[in-house]
Amino acid sequence: MLELQAVELYQVAMPLKYPWRTAYGEDRQIETILVRAITSEGEGWGESSPLGQPHYVEQWSSGVFLCLKECLIPAVLGRKFSTPEELQQHLAGFKGNGFAKAGLDLAIWDAVARAQNSPLYRLLGGIRNEVTVGADFGVMDHPEQIYPLVEQAVAEGFARVKLKFRPGWDLPVVQEVRRRFPQLVLHIDCNAGYTLQDLPLFQQLDQFHLAMYEQPLEYDDLVHHARLQQQVQTPVCLDESVRSVHLARQALELGSCRWLNIKPGRVGGLSPARTIAQMAQSHGVGCWVGGMLESALGARHCLALATLPQFTYPADIFPSDRFYEEDLCEPPLELQRNAQGQPVVRPLEAPGVGTQPRKDLLKKWTQQHCLLKAS
Repeated sequence: MLELQAVELYQVAMPLKYPWRTAYGEDRQIETILVRAITSEGEGWGESSPLGQPHYVEQWSSGVFLCLKECLIPAVLGRKFSTPEELQQHLAGFKGNGFAKAGLDLAIWDAVARAQNSPLYRLLGGIRNEVTVGADFGVMDHPEQIYPLVEQAVAEGFARVKLKFRPGWDLPVVQEVRRRFPQLVLHIDCNAGYTLQDLPLFQQLDQFHLAMYEQPLEYDDLVHHARLQQQVQTPVCLDESVRSVHLARQALELGSCRWLNIKPGRVGGLSPARTIAQMAQSHGVGCWVGGMLESALGARHCLALATLPQFTYPADIFPSDRFYEEDLCEPPLELQRNAQGQPVVRPLEAPGVGTQPRKDLLKKWTQQHCLLKAS
């Protein structure tokens, strides 16, 4: 059993190599929250990356920092935990704020794993030591820019490709990619950019045999996604709409999707993420792990989750050099190859998540910092 003695918070802005464009806008840097949990048995690190503005969901980095500082951390300082799941019991009274809860949850998981001298993925219940990943491509200035990149991803053996999809960057792009790559496992990510009035568009997309439509409708919608799923052949995947165990249960009961993209940050941490995956499995709904362009620290938390048996579709876990000239955390995450030549990522066998911030970059990129101690 460990006691939470202090928590250190950092709000950090990590510069991207190039803008990341989606249906909700453009990010030139990733604003993330790092949480250092200092316990009686050692420390652990967590990362939660809600982005700098409330475009993805209703949370954003400055709000997450404040929620942790003024609400969540004071509620758990001085508490003792024998398992990481016990943390969630003390946070249950706070409504929503999944990204804030996730920062603490991930740090406690890391601390407990380190204290037990266990790699995080093994403590979590992972059954594999490598995870197949996909290639993702955002919105670009011109469609001709994306086709060579997809061709390169296919040549490099990526198990699937995801295209961002938004008005003005939609049907013609998919049509051309499918024409060039008829056998490619392909899906689109709409980032809540459409409404049920766009049903004819999605029915037209059925002809391209996509693996899924990821989050086609509003971020807080479950009912219209269920209606959409009833009227299209392609599986619907929910992302933004599933922000908690409760919403996941409702989505599964309504038949709102056939796939779930589970991001530890969005759903409140690894503990609820694991519960959601188990629920989805019992309903025959597939799962895969997404990310929020975290540093290597947050990416390795996602990687630990992706080693669980419920996750069967290639993950959105990116190598450090995909988006960053320098990764905030070390060691950087690198792509490797499996026996079939496909790109994979492998968890570290070190205790915990095996990753922590670089002191020089943490100092350089930190926007806010605080240290809270148990009285």
